[in-house]
Amino acid sequence: MVVHTPRHVRSLAELTDEELPPVASAWHERLTAARTAGFEQVQLLVNEGREAGASLPHSHSQLVWLRDAPPTVADELPRLRKDDCALCGLLAVDGLEIAFEDSLSLRAAPAGRMPYELLIAPRAHEAQPASAELQGALGLLRTAITRLRELEGPVPLNAWLHAGAHWHFEVVPRLTVLAGLELGAGLYVNWLPPEEAAERLRRG
Repeated sequence: MVVHTPRHVRSLAELTDEELPPVASAWHERLTAARTAGFEQVQLLVNEGREAGASLPHSHSQLVWLRDAPPTVADELPRLRKDDCALCGLLAVDGLEIAFEDSLSLRAAPAGRMPYELLIAPRAHEAQPASAELQGALGLLRTAITRLRELEGPVPLNAWLHAGAHWHFEVVPRLTVLAGLELGAGLYVNWLPPEEAAERLRRG
């Protein structure tokens, strides 16, 4: 577990500019330690709000060390080359970028499972993030949560690092409830077009 700040805050959106670098550094150190210890994958998770599975009200993240790649990563590992990368194609879709920092892009997910589902990803095809990139991604994650809160209030959400063929963060606000169709068939009903989500968040 990484406690984001000694101050009692509930969200990453409340972290100051000075508080972001130590969090990114702690993430990088724990990711490096896991790989050195022989753990192939690390699930870096941020859960905000009880509805999103947060067990503590104080802002924090969790890093779960896994010996093998979970199914969502294992499915894409055979497609490590840029030519086979679905995310590289998604990053080329116009009209969905909300903000950027250096080589990183914050954008609406083209086929989000939930309203305002977001991606934070490097434009270049990279399997693992460097320390500086984690800090940039954390800054964009704070931006995303801040703008979501401005539009919808303190939204419960899940965010996680997906490091496979092309690393990225996925951000899934919990504005709707998963029902029988989603759970039973794996078909998601999202009432908000990604272009509209991006436009709303750009104005935020």
